[in-house]
Amino acid sequence: MKPSRKFEDLVELIAILRKECPWDRKQTHHSIKDNLIEEAYEAVEAIDNNDMDELCKELGDLLLHVVFQTKMATETDSFDIGDVIQGISEKLIRRHPHVFGETVADEENRVAENWEAIKLKEGRESILDGVPKHLPGLIRAQRMQEKAANVGFDWAEWQLAWNKLNEEIDEWRNAVENQTAKEQQEEFGDLLFSLVNVGRLIGLNAEDAIRGANKKFIHRFQHIEKRLKENKRSIVEASLEEMDELWNEAKSQSGKQDNS
Repeated sequence: MKPSRKFEDLVELIAILRKECPWDRKQTHHSIKDNLIEEAYEAVEAIDNNDMDELCKELGDLLLHVVFQTKMATETDSFDIGDVIQGISEKLIRRHPHVFGETVADEENRVAENWEAIKLKEGRESILDGVPKHLPGLIRAQRMQEKAANVGFDWAEWQLAWNKLNEEIDEWRNAVENQTAKEQQEEFGDLLFSLVNVGRLIGLNAEDAIRGANKKFIHRFQHIEKRLKENKRSIVEASLEEMDELWNEAKSQSGKQDNS
């Protein structure tokens, strides 16, 4: 079999692998579910890096998982790839009455309101039911806030949310100084949730922000390790003062690169 640009050839290729390859043959929906999540994050990383070649590859990996999961479902007569395509097509048409029907929605917020109302009509008990429980915490917090905002439950302006953030900071500090570890954890969660809210209201993405901060920390910490290694020293031998100095060196260098 040769590589092809046709979707139906990919479906056939995966069917052959499912039959002929020992590894593919033994997989189940559950055994590769974490791989699906991993591939999604690799696609996100390619987007963050603005690497279109890599994104093309990662989207292929995601498509592989869609077709592979569907192939396994056909073996139990649960559904096939036609059902998947039919289902998403019906959903998109149903949830875009302003495009395919008579509903008028000229603004983005009106589209969002319609979207949530339609999903409730589809049988959901709450507009928050559509936010997966296994999402990373910051993403889930922001998505819940966005969904609540879609139906009007939101701060009128970011300054009001900022006041709430300061209130949560005071409550967390009081918990750290006077309360139990459980209460400290709860107040810390409230603080993080409020921080996500302020960022959302001024147009920031919490998960993107923490990924950026993590990347920056890795770069600067590895600079410390590299500089110490150049002097034939281990990081465990360095003092905090030495590490701080090298940290600031890395910080200064990254600042120059940002301004170049």
